Amino acid sequence: MSVWPETPVIYEIGTWPWLTGLSRRYGRPITLADVPGEVWDEIAVPGIDAVWLMGVWERSPAGLALAQHNEDLQRSFREALPDLTPEDVVGSPYCVRRYRADERLGGPSGLAVTRAALRERGLRLILDYVPNHVAPDHPAVTLNPQWFVRGSAGDLAADPRGWFEAGGQVIAHGRDPLFPPWPDVAQLNAFDPGLRDAAAAVLGDIGDQCDGIRCDMAMLFTNEVFARTWGRWVGPAPDEEFWPQVFARVRARHPDLALIAEAYWDMEWILQQQGFDYCYDKRLYDRLAHEDAESLRKHLAAGRDFQDGLVRFLENHDEPRAAATLPGGRGRAAAVAIATLPGATLWHDGQFDGRRTRLPVFLARFPDEPDDPESRDFHRRLLEVAATVRRGDWRTVDTRGWPDNPSHQDLLAWSWRDGERRHLVVINFGDRPAQARVGPPWPDLAGRSWDLADLLDGRVFTRDGDELSESGLYVDLPPWDFHLLTFR
Repeated sequence: MSVWPETPVIYEIGTWPWLTGLSRRYGRPITLADVPGEVWDEIAVPGIDAVWLMGVWERSPAGLALAQHNEDLQRSFREALPDLTPEDVVGSPYCVRRYRADERLGGPSGLAVTRAALRERGLRLILDYVPNHVAPDHPAVTLNPQWFVRGSAGDLAADPRGWFEAGGQVIAHGRDPLFPPWPDVAQLNAFDPGLRDAAAAVLGDIGDQCDGIRCDMAMLFTNEVFARTWGRWVGPAPDEEFWPQVFARVRARHPDLALIAEAYWDMEWILQQQGFDYCYDKRLYDRLAHEDAESLRKHLAAGRDFQDGLVRFLENHDEPRAAATLPGGRGRAAAVAIATLPGATLWHDGQFDGRRTRLPVFLARFPDEPDDPESRDFHRRLLEVAATVRRGDWRTVDTRGWPDNPSHQDLLAWSWRDGERRHLVVINFGDRPAQARVGPPWPDLAGRSWDLADLLDGRVFTRDGDELSESGLYVDLPPWDFHLLTFR
């Protein structure tokens, strides 16, 4: 498929529970090999560019056994799925035994059928890669122990939760340095040359099967973070960073492959510089969920080169459902923001329908939840409209108030222009009415009358171009309301 669009829109699907839901809907087992065409048509709505099938790789029996006996995990499973059965627990998709599509999901041939179905509809396919760890029963644990962080019998005795024994070696459990070890995975060694070679080969093989790869917890494999976490056991960092060295080989094999980083700790720019096309914008998510318009304005002051490489989202499989954390007006205002900013946009299966239960990735079935038709209609309309807006030159726009009315501080505004196509987005990101003058950044508005059509609700406002140029557009928005205006 051709080069990716500049502002791609990605739709994430939790593969296993999604297929379970389809099997129930159609009354027969459905895998990736035989998803009905009408289902793909429902997903391939205007405004969607790519589907991320989360969790297609072969899951670990050893990891599953651990999950079945972990009381904390079992408690979280029952909270999400009160009628939990043993068959609902299928293991973590991030406890990978082999990078081969799981046969229970349709295997490699089923994945190929799915990719072809998406391509027929103009959609790209994104798959996962987990650089930091593999399942404890991954073949490399015994065949290539040098690829792993290894310790001593003393390490195992001192910290039995952090280490395990396999094939006569003491190997670390995978971890994020801010949290306890994950008991179901083995920690790979980012500094080992052989592991880097193997990673390049695996990424190349994954790239044979898709159009983009989402790399889990990518910042853990930067030299600085890895040395801080594991330096005592792995020695000094090599001269070259992991990602640039590996990506050089991957790009030679797949020049148009999109590389996407799950990124935290404000390391997005570093990972962009190391070769990622897009990085999670977790900072924007936190600000939309918990902070005010001023914090968002500061975040959006960064350069366009940085903004273009970010993935904007309100939920994904790791975050709570947006309908639960951002209910009502705030959620809709936030949705308009992520849909009309530069960079990539990520939507999550069930988000449009207003699902409220975050499903642990170990589970094969969603709970029954009522759909929210109003939410679905709003998001589908927003998707379609945003696809026509995000083109060309983007810039933030100032809002001006009056000495006795500071409410303009709650307003966010930005514009897009592509030739004669002009759009202005204004969002009241506050819980009170807000008024302001918003200055469109186009000096040629004067001397004409303009119709400003709101693409979301259909209202049309006629305004004098001289007034727009001199004083700006007067805006009066209720709490959490917005305009998405096209100038005609």
